[in-house]
Amino acid sequence: MNAEAVRDPSPRQAAADLADGPVGDGGLRIALLTYKGNPYCGGQGVYVRHLSRELARLGHRVEVIGAQPYPVLDEGVTLTELPSLDLYRQPDPFRTPRPGEYRDWVDAVEVATMWTGGFPEPLTFSLRARRHLAARRGEFDVVHDNQTLGYGLLGDLGAPLVTTIHHPITVDRQLDLAAAQGPVRRASVRRWYGFTRMQRRVARRLPSVLTVSGTSRREIVEHLGVRPERVEVVHIGADSRLFSPDPAVPAVPGRIVTTSSADVPLKGLIHLVEALAKTRAEHPDAHLVVVGKRADDGPVAAAIERYGLGGAVEFVKGISDRELADLLRSAQVACVPSLYEGFSLPAAEAMATGTPLVATTGGAIPEVAGPDGETCLAVPPGEAGALATALGRLLGDQELRARLGAAGRERVLARFTWEQAALRTADRYREAVARGAAVRAR
Repeated sequence: MNAEAVRDPSPRQAAADLADGPVGDGGLRIALLTYKGNPYCGGQGVYVRHLSRELARLGHRVEVIGAQPYPVLDEGVTLTELPSLDLYRQPDPFRTPRPGEYRDWVDAVEVATMWTGGFPEPLTFSLRARRHLAARRGEFDVVHDNQTLGYGLLGDLGAPLVTTIHHPITVDRQLDLAAAQGPVRRASVRRWYGFTRMQRRVARRLPSVLTVSGTSRREIVEHLGVRPERVEVVHIGADSRLFSPDPAVPAVPGRIVTTSSADVPLKGLIHLVEALAKTRAEHPDAHLVVVGKRADDGPVAAAIERYGLGGAVEFVKGISDRELADLLRSAQVACVPSLYEGFSLPAAEAMATGTPLVATTGGAIPEVAGPDGETCLAVPPGEAGALATALGRLLGDQELRARLGAAGRERVLARFTWEQAALRTADRYREAVARGAAVRAR
């Protein structure tokens, strides 16, 4: 809730507030870092919002330190803004700042990296965060980095460091390179993902890594070279209080809901569009609502035009969590068509509302969605025909929809809630604090 988030850009005021030390019985003072925090543009923002809220409910004092797009936080969590130059903001992405906007050498690095086709934000945010934490030494018991993995976070930060890696971005790089056509485009993709070399180097030196699934853990070890004993799986999940069944919301016949960015091959939206075209041959009322931004051109836009689906595919963006929950409740089917996911919050949220799910077996999705035919219908990633068959099967079988929807919600309540995630994350914090104290004692 934007209006109730506590914004405090002043480190001095925060220092005064925290001067009395840890809060509550065993409560910790937590600095949660996020270089991108908007919950409407990716899983990292969702993670920061819900984890910080549940940690605060457990009695910890949580301060989120973030850059643009700033996170939306709930009551009881402080936001300290650590602004970048915001080079990718709409409606002017890849902008060149005015001379008066430059503040220091970090800003110059940010612009120079963007000018040469790279993505600077993980590095430059980490450098700003290091400087900020140095000015506030002693105010935090633990620093939690949300996948920045920048050089600035190495060494002494004044408190033990715990890092969440949702999944290695090297996976995104591989998929984007596979989808790139022509040597110029492939060179551009390689340059954009140049920051992954830094993230590999940093990850290998981290003492404590959290990740969200067993699949991500294996890939962090394989892709980033992190020692297995340093990586702990802490499942995340859905806000089961908000994402819950509501019989008062009527299901719309033929409605399929997915969460996806139209221009990201990883999300597999083009395969879902192709599947929709096949499904409508037997279910003419089938239509798709995509939670995400519509791309004006590219493969997805071309597929929508090619199959004549302009009136059967709708994009919505910037909706609230409550609106998203109602949208999922109104769907006869939710779909996760991704080629890969490190976890899949959309799957967990759909299942929590009791909406039956069709999901691929890409990455960690099966860990969330569960067995085929029991809690979901599972299909291989990238296969539009299999997607169409599963969608048609669910749209045509009310009893199957009810059974899978109920079983899906039970699975989420048992395994994937934010309260459980916060409890286990706090345990990892205490381990890090104890380890740091032991090192200092030696």
